[in-house]
Amino acid sequence: MWILSALIGNRRETQAARRPADAVKSAGGAGDGGEHVPPSRPRSGWYRWVPLGLACLAVVAWMQFGRRGAPLPQGGKPLVIPAPYDADRAFRYLVEICDLGPRPSASEAMLRQQEMLTEFFEQRGGAVELQPFRTRHPETGESVELANLIARWHPDRPKRYLLAAHYDTRPFPDRDPVNPRGRFVGANDGASGVAALMELSHHIDRLPQDVGIDIVLFDGEELVFKEMRDEYFLGSTYFSRQYVAEPPAIPYQAGILLDMVGDKELAIYYERNSWKYARELTKSIFDTAQELGVDAFIPRLRHEIRDDHLPLNLIAKIPTTDLIDFDYPRPGIGAPRYWHTTQDIPENCSGHSLATVVYVVHQWLMRQ
Repeated sequence: MWILSALIGNRRETQAARRPADAVKSAGGAGDGGEHVPPSRPRSGWYRWVPLGLACLAVVAWMQFGRRGAPLPQGGKPLVIPAPYDADRAFRYLVEICDLGPRPSASEAMLRQQEMLTEFFEQRGGAVELQPFRTRHPETGESVELANLIARWHPDRPKRYLLAAHYDTRPFPDRDPVNPRGRFVGANDGASGVAALMELSHHIDRLPQDVGIDIVLFDGEELVFKEMRDEYFLGSTYFSRQYVAEPPAIPYQAGILLDMVGDKELAIYYERNSWKYARELTKSIFDTAQELGVDAFIPRLRHEIRDDHLPLNLIAKIPTTDLIDFDYPRPGIGAPRYWHTTQDIPENCSGHSLATVVYVVHQWLMRQ
């Protein structure tokens, strides 16, 4: 069926979106599926009704899979986020990051970003360190140094949580239909998670007295020049292995990964690997969103994403959920696609979306 083929195609694209490093390549659920076999030629009159049936199913599929989760509750007005969560400030952070330009791993712009974020989180009261590691550059083969950035608050508290994002950008906008080797600033895919965590750092002082957090920004999430050759998730894999090799005195209760949370048409669904490996955590965050009236968190399974949460779940054994709006900006045939294109720019992102995610995550932490 056409609809089935379309949905399978969408899933294939999603599964190819984030590929784990060698340590986690076997994770993530079902594979790409079997070969599509075209239907046989119609042999009786009832087949004349097939196009109409398919059209009806297409409408149903659109209603089921194409619903957007923009926060528009009662009266069709945008959800008002409480004043402490500052949408304008969060968006300024996103713009400030993007103003550094493309930030692929081991680049000069990445080094400037590390300096900027170290200073920022120290000013917010965090104890900041870089966690360096080396890898081979996939293009040149040379050894290069990458580094995760870790900012800690209240490391002695009994309930500790990991809040994470990746802060590198893909080297090129490889899915851009016009200029796949053009300039990629990664406003949503990279900067949005970092900007949201920068905004969240303003609210740490209001956490319960027994709750502490680490903000971890992963390098090498997608130091990928060529699909099926280059490895993803270098930073989160290294972090996870170090976590196992040198366990902290107080382990993390859980982890939350923020990736692509700046979409103007925000719609965050249950992600399938998060549901598989951290179901209770995932459900509790979405339950919090429902209590707050945040319709942008949609408690329904949609995409299966291979992302930095896989090493955290499978290697470090930290139950971690991935909050991600992979439909950027929206699903549907003929809809624009900004993911991994030159259109992933601040103008296509929203401070309100960033503040919405921060609101939900912070309020979830307040309930722990």
